Amino acid sequence: MNPSPPVHAPVASARRPVDEVALGRVVRRLTQAPEAPWLHAEVARRMAERLAIVKVRPAVVLDWASRLGAGRVPLQAAYAGLGGRPQIRSVEPLATAQTQAVEASSWWSPSRWRRTPAALAPAQVPAGSAQLVWSNMALHADADPSVTIAQWHRALAVDGFLMFSTLGPGSLPELRSLYAAQSWGPPLAPLVDMHDLGDMLVAAGFADPVMDQELVSLSWPTADAALAELRTLGANVDPQRYRGLRTPRWRSRLAAALAEAGQHSPDGRVSLTFEIAYGHAFRPPARARVTPEARLDLADFRAMTREPRR
Repeated sequence: MNPSPPVHAPVASARRPVDEVALGRVVRRLTQAPEAPWLHAEVARRMAERLAIVKVRPAVVLDWASRLGAGRVPLQAAYAGLGGRPQIRSVEPLATAQTQAVEASSWWSPSRWRRTPAALAPAQVPAGSAQLVWSNMALHADADPSVTIAQWHRALAVDGFLMFSTLGPGSLPELRSLYAAQSWGPPLAPLVDMHDLGDMLVAAGFADPVMDQELVSLSWPTADAALAELRTLGANVDPQRYRGLRTPRWRSRLAAALAEAGQHSPDGRVSLTFEIAYGHAFRPPARARVTPEARLDLADFRAMTREPRR
């Protein structure tokens, strides 16, 4: 057995080393899929269970990257159990005003018949408009997570809170070990460590960030089934990956290597491990810096001068 290669070192810069063109293609493909991956739905269910510990009952929830996050049903179920019915608005990073206008003008648009509002683009979200920003399994699809975190902060009202989940760098050690043994290069782009994500939250202005993680192991009866599900979760966008087209012969070698690894497991199934990082934080009132001249956003100024809660 070859030892597993070391987990990627924490990313020093907020911008990840990824092929951004390839990443954009992957995100578009996944967003157009008929349903979210099973793993995303399961993580959404687990994350929704954590809502009970948060005392704030939001009036408006922003479901960020909702198509991939599979969070609407668990969000609705969680708040129904807590005696609340917040307005849940979808935010899609790929949404644009143009695509919304086309959708709204099309008499056959599914959203028209379902009477649900079109998704907002991040730039269309009013500042301070939500008490909860929820983002499930989407942040690892960003080339620069700090940009999205800043968008979350802007969207939240004072005392609003953020809950999110994302893949961590401990994901797929079995695949990294297999690729290393075959000298195939990296099988996936570096993922951001949860401690670095906590630092980004603080830098964006969030307070009391809490990060934790868990390992989720999935197994399949065959290597082909495992590879098919991996495709629903993304693709390799590491800049150092093999840049040409892989051949059917290479895919057969990959499937055979996965199947051989599965034969060493107790149940003979192909197993892969995913690190899931969870985070939550609050948006505190803004603080003016002591300088000869200070400039504040109007919403922040109103929050600073409002009557304190009793």
